[in-house]
Amino acid sequence: MKKLIAGNWKMNGNRTMVRTLISEVVNALDAEQRILDRADIAVFPPALYLSDVRHTLYGFPVISFGMQDISEYEDGAYTGDISASMAADAACTYVILGHSERRQYHGETNEKVKLKAELLLAEDITPIICVGETESEREMGNALKVVGEQLESCIPVIKNNYRDIVVAYEPVWAIGTGKTALPEDIRVMHQFIREKLEDKVPDASKVRILYGGSMKPENAAEILHIQNVDGGLIGGASLKTDTFLAIAREA
Repeated sequence: MKKLIAGNWKMNGNRTMVRTLISEVVNALDAEQRILDRADIAVFPPALYLSDVRHTLYGFPVISFGMQDISEYEDGAYTGDISASMAADAACTYVILGHSERRQYHGETNEKVKLKAELLLAEDITPIICVGETESEREMGNALKVVGEQLESCIPVIKNNYRDIVVAYEPVWAIGTGKTALPEDIRVMHQFIREKLEDKVPDASKVRILYGGSMKPENAAEILHIQNVDGGLIGGASLKTDTFLAIAREA
């Protein structure tokens, strides 16, 4: 299966920046088709600029797009929220759930992540479910325990097939810090996640497990060639076309 290279733009940029960035990505991939032969590409702009990205990608469907989060509610008086059905109406392919920044700053719980994932599956949208331990949890030797509990609580009941979900392992201490987990630590964790998924989803061997945590062109080749690493959830490096595409080439 192809690697998935996903660019999480977070709360960055403005309309001009977003239009320029997605146009540059489209033009670069159009000129370098071999990347698309080897990798699936997805971008996650701020929700306000989703329509700008969708407009630019019209006629170039080889790049997918999605949202960085959705509401836990289907509809109603929830000011500022965006529902799963609205994400579907906007033609989103993916939605990121449970990112460490959502957990840290917005009190996102495992139970909410699972509920949101169920709402997305009902709309035929693929959730990218994020899991990962803090630095203190790893230092205490609890990394596998923490991630295992997150998987147990976050993964919804899958009735169809492996295409329904993506899992992203993002060690919290490596998000935006420049720190990167050691290759052996990544291998062990991704193997652990694969094994845990076998109890949760059909055909777990085909669930894509991404690595997220300061992936950049300098380390992408080594990380992406680790067994059970099926792509990357890219943060800061996805905000520049050259670095984002350099990572995609390593897929």
